[in-house]
Amino acid sequence: MSANGIVRKLKKYLCEPRRLMLLLLSTKPARLLPDKAFLKARYRLTFGKKLDLDEPASFSEKLQWLKLYDRKPEYTRMVDKYEAKEYVADIVGDEYIIPTLGVWESFDEIDFSALPEAFVLKCTHDSGGLVMCRDKSAFDEEAARKKIEKCMKNNYFWHCREWPYKDVHPRIIAEQYMEDESLGAGSDCRGLTDYKFFFFNGEPKLLYVSKGLEDHATAGISFYDMDMNEMPYHRSDFKPFHNAVLPDNYSEMKEIACRIADSIDSDFVRIDMYSILGRTYFSEITFSPCGGMIPFEPVSADRDVGALLTLSKA
Repeated sequence: MSANGIVRKLKKYLCEPRRLMLLLLSTKPARLLPDKAFLKARYRLTFGKKLDLDEPASFSEKLQWLKLYDRKPEYTRMVDKYEAKEYVADIVGDEYIIPTLGVWESFDEIDFSALPEAFVLKCTHDSGGLVMCRDKSAFDEEAARKKIEKCMKNNYFWHCREWPYKDVHPRIIAEQYMEDESLGAGSDCRGLTDYKFFFFNGEPKLLYVSKGLEDHATAGISFYDMDMNEMPYHRSDFKPFHNAVLPDNYSEMKEIACRIADSIDSDFVRIDMYSILGRTYFSEITFSPCGGMIPFEPVSADRDVGALLTLSKA
């Protein structure tokens, strides 16, 4: 970055104290803060109000409480993008798992000549360590290396103190490239649609439908009920994804998500599924979406969604 660029960035942060404080919370010295103190600071900077852990009411408050007080060792395996596949396969079967092409400890270990023309690289321990290859002849290996190696150095736990990620072993996996050609022609058809089932005390009550998450700028996200009626709120940091269509295999996706959720002893869990060419696939397990701090629009929705969740030990 040029000297002028650095000066502009500094001025931006100095003019926005909240942004500067959030930046400071992401630095290594902030790791000295106990988890509760960190979450209280992060919550206040995000929402502009005090975090109530004694009588949590909003969805965000309750997820912060769970991050602090619901720390079962088995959660680590469930959020590991490699281990989670084995965990889920044992419950519902291999036919619902996107095939893994390889797993490595470092980028240098990857033998790209052994991979097919299209594949996906993922880091097992974080959110965002994703590289898509649709045509190996045009694949930018150095750009992929730069992104993956940067992600491999991060411990995702420190971002929002999501405890399950703290001890996930960082690895790289390659998955079979999946594309839902049934979505039709056009560049947007390449973005897979996620169906993210929100389980409150074991019951699925919300569906979070997202499209094209590999590109935040063009991705769309909206909330629906279990009958695919769009809810009167959305995330302020993504475009709404209106008029989502109920896929033919929706009942199967819901059934598989319920079977996975039934195996998990947690007040809240999100089970993500894909519908690809009419087939159902598992995506991932998440315990605190968006670090437990979803930017609802309108903000009153945070409390409405929070009313769906009862904390069993609060």
